[in-house]
Amino acid sequence: MQVTERFRTRLVGGAAPAAPAPEPVTVTVARVVRPERQDAFERWAADVQRLAASFPGHLGSTLLRPGPASDEYHLVYRFRDGESLAGWERSGERREALDRVQQLVEDERISRAVGLETFFAVPARPGPAWRSWLLTVAVVLLFTSSFQVLALPLVDGWPWPLRLLLSAAYVVTALRLLMPRLSRWLGRWLQGSRR
Repeated sequence: MQVTERFRTRLVGGAAPAAPAPEPVTVTVARVVRPERQDAFERWAADVQRLAASFPGHLGSTLLRPGPASDEYHLVYRFRDGESLAGWERSGERREALDRVQQLVEDERISRAVGLETFFAVPARPGPAWRSWLLTVAVVLLFTSSFQVLALPLVDGWPWPLRLLLSAAYVVTALRLLMPRLSRWLGRWLQGSRR
């Protein structure tokens, strides 16, 4: 059943309905922190929480620490409405804080929810597995090939197990450094439709 504007006006006593009240906005920032920089990151996060609390419309914040076998922290903060949040996000103080944190983290993801979305948001589903597989194979192929061409001539006289160890260390290190950036860059493609 559709309620017409005229009928709705009668229901509220002849006055036009009030504009909906602005809803709170919750922002979650997930950051993968370099293991050796976690103490510095926690000090940075405490400073940022104090700073954000000084801005109008701030409703609170919390830092969720990583579980076992993880380096991912979640900084969650909430503002009264989008306008209050925008004041914080456009501030010079926040920009300076973000500049300082870059040296402490390897990866960062931001999500935002308004009002009840906070409680009912549908979690993102991973994209087709073949895309992640293809990306991983392509990167491993690139790095093993480059190792064969560039480094192998320099270590050709080394014992085979030592060459193999060096190759594995090179490829794994390159994957650890490159894959988070590639995953961010190719995120839309990786999350593509399963059809």
